[in-house]
Amino acid sequence: MKKLASLKQLVNRRQLLFSGLALAVLSPRAVLAEESRIPVSRQRHSAAKKSNSGKFIVMLDPGHGGIDSGAVGEEGSMEKHVVLEIANTVRQLLSRHPHIEARLTRDSDHFIPLYQRVEIASQHGASLFMSIHADGYTDPSARGASVFALSNRGASSAMARYLSDRENNADAVGGLKVQQKDQYLQQILFDLVQTDTIKNSLTLGKHVLDTIRPVHHLHSQHTEQAAFAVLKSPSIPSVLVETSFITNPGEEKLLGTTAFRKKIAGAISDGIVNFYNEQQRRNRRVS
Repeated sequence: MKKLASLKQLVNRRQLLFSGLALAVLSPRAVLAEESRIPVSRQRHSAAKKSNSGKFIVMLDPGHGGIDSGAVGEEGSMEKHVVLEIANTVRQLLSRHPHIEARLTRDSDHFIPLYQRVEIASQHGASLFMSIHADGYTDPSARGASVFALSNRGASSAMARYLSDRENNADAVGGLKVQQKDQYLQQILFDLVQTDTIKNSLTLGKHVLDTIRPVHHLHSQHTEQAAFAVLKSPSIPSVLVETSFITNPGEEKLLGTTAFRKKIAGAISDGIVNFYNEQQRRNRRVS
């Protein structure tokens, strides 16, 4: 009887996957305290309908914003401003592609909780999610671009662990508390849904690294993995791109130039287009 009860429980838990709860469980659902210290700006995109154009929707997520400045360079450059400019340029470049439509989780300087960024992508019917950053590290000599995908088995390097811990702390900066979820249920959903999504995320990461490599130094030659909260969509290929280290004095200067921001945005855009083209070829083979 115990075995039968356990089996029924497992089946019931699996059924949650088909009842629309996967995103709510897998997202790092930060919930507002009864009297949150810092008000969260209303996300003007959150009520938007999914595109009826049949286009490939790319959700670009400029990291941080509002009270959360992100990393700050030696000269005072703020990550939140730099990455918003880069994301806007990527969107403009992708707008030239007839089959791709790029949107932003934020288009101004305001704070958005991590879980809400994931949900915005889902609400828009995104086919791809990319969080754009220019983070910092304790060693100012750290330099170069990196691409990260989600891992549910631990970080692939000490740097990946450090950066994911740093990024995942963004909600605490905004005065939010993280609500713990049923770990058993979470693991089942990871196993059932995210395996293929993570594979596609790694493919996306490779394309982006391949297009950044000719124009900028790479901190890591392959897509790193860690438990970034903002990448926890169960069905949308998602990566986090560290365009440079703003805490490196030389790279802070680069990020301050329009020429470099356009160059790195162009590389990111090309990587997204290459991923889209590969997906289209794969879909044609299947059909």
